Amino acid sequence: MSTDHSPGRQPFTVEKVTLRGERVRLEPLDADRHRAGLEAAIADGDLAALWVTTVPGPERLERFLAAAEAAFAAGHELAFATLDAASGRVLGSTRFMAIEAAHRRVEIGSTFLAASCQRTHVNSEAKLLMLAHAFDAWGVNRVELLTDVLNERSRAAIVRIGASQEGVLRAHKLMPDGRIRDSAIYSITRPEWPGVQAALRDRLRRS
Repeated sequence: MSTDHSPGRQPFTVEKVTLRGERVRLEPLDADRHRAGLEAAIADGDLAALWVTTVPGPERLERFLAAAEAAFAAGHELAFATLDAASGRVLGSTRFMAIEAAHRRVEIGSTFLAASCQRTHVNSEAKLLMLAHAFDAWGVNRVELLTDVLNERSRAAIVRIGASQEGVLRAHKLMPDGRIRDSAIYSITRPEWPGVQAALRDRLRRS
């Protein structure tokens, strides 16, 4: 795929693609292939009970999977199952969201990982794969990452990958329990990408 980033370049095309790293593989989310693995990952740490996230419980998983497919069909999102490359075990899920091909920007979000995989290489390598696809294959100018302003663990993880906080979106989302959420917004821009990429690669070598 061309990586010409001239102002006149046509908007990129969003297609299902598997992103492969040394220890992590991101496969396009598939209900039949990944449902059981997602259930196990969500149960590892009872992720659906965390009030600062929107991880689906068993009763919402089918709707979660169907919504991901519908959002891809509409050109708005591309969801992945996060897998251990060696064993094929499903570790969680993540996705490209709010895709704006005409304006060359995208959000990475809806990310969750089994508790046993948190604070390991998994999130760093998955983010490296996604950022490389966004900046190098799609040629975006900006990647956004948003999280609940109260989710300190998520905010720290976003900072660790090299994103800069831009501010807080007040009264941004309505959570499943009815709480009105403020969202912290972070970004990585094209000029920052080489430094972020180098730092992530270095972290993965050391891990």
